[in-house]
Amino acid sequence: MSSTGTTPTTGTTPTTDQLAARGLRPGARDLRRVPDDWVARPYPFTVRPMSPTIGAEVDVDLADLAPGDGTDDAIDERWAEVHRALLEWKVLVFRDQDLDGPTQRAVAARWGDLERHPFLPAGSTEDVVRFEKGVDTPGYENLWHTDVTWRERPAMAAMLRAVEVPPTGGDTLWADMAAAHDGLEQSVRVRIDGMRAVHDFSFSFGSRMDEATLAEFRERFPAVVHPVVRVHPETGRRTLFVNGVFTSHIVGLEPDEGEELLRLLIRQAEVPEYQCRLTWRPGTVALWDNRATQHYAVNDYHPQRRVMERVAIVGDRPV
Repeated sequence: MSSTGTTPTTGTTPTTDQLAARGLRPGARDLRRVPDDWVARPYPFTVRPMSPTIGAEVDVDLADLAPGDGTDDAIDERWAEVHRALLEWKVLVFRDQDLDGPTQRAVAARWGDLERHPFLPAGSTEDVVRFEKGVDTPGYENLWHTDVTWRERPAMAAMLRAVEVPPTGGDTLWADMAAAHDGLEQSVRVRIDGMRAVHDFSFSFGSRMDEATLAEFRERFPAVVHPVVRVHPETGRRTLFVNGVFTSHIVGLEPDEGEELLRLLIRQAEVPEYQCRLTWRPGTVALWDNRATQHYAVNDYHPQRRVMERVAIVGDRPV
């Protein structure tokens, strides 16, 4: 008997097909961390997984990777092993690091040229972003997103250093978007293969600009079109490359149809089986592959202070 005194009608329990139509998939998930042709080899440092597919703490002193005077083959080989671990785990966490801003910058530059973010406050140099949150500046990064997909060449990777962390809260989560792609129904994977989507900064950073400023930045950073499914340039994995912050619409679909599909794809980052979660400590540094992940900065610490510095590495055009 229901609470209203009537007998529930039959057929109220969702079927498996109805759950799937809602984007819900109960049961075990077939999770792959690496492509099928990945050759596993031991690492010359300890690797502690944070989840089955994404995230690992590694015992590496990042300062040792900073380039010195001349060439050091041993340092180059160690950097190559860290990069291999990044491709495998997508997010690497380095605890108890004694880095200052210039050293962080020098280490990140081993992966390539550093990019300057036009909308975020700079730190010690123009290509260092400083996130300083507190009583008057609450965080706003608590949305699932991939960094700067509104660029023609979105960032390849980013390195975030904890300068000051609150006693509790302020975690960061990452989602493995290759696992998210693999987890889609086959019919959806077939449907989206070859689709393209428009990415635009206006939904986020542009919402706080006046019309003149917005027009100026739109000239500098016009909307770009990227594939809905990106092929990772180094691993060959197919990854979902849409996000709720910067992706405006899917090209070639009617608005209602496109929005429904986009919502389904965006929700995949929210599946816990595809995620790892980092609780920061002073001296913690995280490095993530921006081509294969989304991230979410938990905003549960206001009005406590949380100060982070990030550098990002210029990427390539998604294909």
